[in-house]
Amino acid sequence: MPQESSQAPHRVAVLVDAGTNPFEVGVATEMFGLPRPELGLDGPLYEVTLCAPGPGIRMNHGFFTMSGLPGLEAVDTADTLIVPGRPDNVVPRGPDVLAAIRRAHARGARVVSFCTGSFALAEAGLLDDRRATTHWMWARAFRELHPAVRLEPDVLFVDEGDILTAAGSAAALDLGLHIWRRDHGAETANAVSRRLVFAAHRDGGQRQFVERPVPEVPDDSLGPLLAWAQERLGEPLTVADLAARAAVSPATLHRRFRSRLGTTPLAWLTGERVALACRLIERGEERLDVVAARSGLGTAANLRARLRRETGLSPSAYRKRFGGAPGNGTPPGSRVAV
Repeated sequence: MPQESSQAPHRVAVLVDAGTNPFEVGVATEMFGLPRPELGLDGPLYEVTLCAPGPGIRMNHGFFTMSGLPGLEAVDTADTLIVPGRPDNVVPRGPDVLAAIRRAHARGARVVSFCTGSFALAEAGLLDDRRATTHWMWARAFRELHPAVRLEPDVLFVDEGDILTAAGSAAALDLGLHIWRRDHGAETANAVSRRLVFAAHRDGGQRQFVERPVPEVPDDSLGPLLAWAQERLGEPLTVADLAARAAVSPATLHRRFRSRLGTTPLAWLTGERVALACRLIERGEERLDVVAARSGLGTAANLRARLRRETGLSPSAYRKRFGGAPGNGTPPGSRVAV
């Protein structure tokens, strides 16, 4: 039987401006606009509306034109506003677009940019004296145009609470999953990531790894190794154990992880253990020593440190926000979005 969703759908408006990149619009609709049968809910958690400043919006490079979209008044009822990027970032946005972004922020809506959408947020004045990111190719232009912004050009995304910025098109997927995790917890975000066939968690502070060379001979898929490790997170796995399982040297494994996942084996293993710890807390396990042991984090002290680093919350704060009743667990998506 489907689980009941105890909240009205969170309203998301996606602002489609002239020259917008289609991929990032697709990320927004895929992340928040499609049904999620994998969550077993009887209704959606998000409700997406695409809106535009005019009746016909020509997308990046004129691949197609979007028509029949609602006007910018849709922004005024959104709980979250997403602003995708476009390549002509030195061209000012229209005053109606900037005014809509300012209105959304002024009334307390969450504002999100994908890739170079951060230019629009900065142009609207939302990012002055705040941390933000953008695609590394546009970092210099961004600094020249918006020197008051504390730009972090080598991270995947930045979460400033009410304003979130993603570095590039693929990083929009990372930020989208981060929003799912922030709104509904790690277990729900993991279910969505599995549906997307995308890595469940890459830390926002991870480097963009600019100008990374493509290997001449592709590495074998890491999938079987990752699945094997995920079934043994509570065991004392080390990078050497992973390398031995893959029948390669630790140095070769390190290169494969960097190439395939953009991270190190140790960072991936730690992230998976933290995600498992989050799921255990969400399911109602209150004993930190048990959570630490079952997730492979070892001690309650290490659990506290790792959880705070990854989520910004202590175990007690995480439990208060996302946890279910002890021993009962909580159906994915039944929590109130924050």
